[in-house]
Amino acid sequence: MGVPILKQGEVLIASIQAALSDHDLEQLRDDLADQVGRFHSRGVVIDVMALDVLDSFAARTLHAIACTARLRGARAVVVGIQPDVAFGMVQLGLSLDGVSTALDLEEGLAHLGSLAKQGGHRAR
Repeated sequence: MGVPILKQGEVLIASIQAALSDHDLEQLRDDLADQVGRFHSRGVVIDVMALDVLDSFAARTLHAIACTARLRGARAVVVGIQPDVAFGMVQLGLSLDGVSTALDLEEGLAHLGSLAKQGGHRAR
């Protein structure tokens, strides 16, 4: 089950609509890394609002996506982490240290926009 990736200006938006296998998460990581370069994207939003759990592999993969995007010249933000998911992650000792998060897509896009205005978005 692939994750659709939409291009909105200089931002890629990946909206995860159902639980993904480890293979699907790896495919998403690879697809986003490729598309950041192909489209010269400056931002990546990963929407996890539909998920009711994030296991350790998913959390590590989201972290890897954010790090990979940054190395490719884009910033990433994870949006839509549900309260129960956040609580479960804390209980399991999982975190997304160093990864920007936002409540929803609108706030995530605003966050990326503010980074772009600060000029700290992409090295030139």
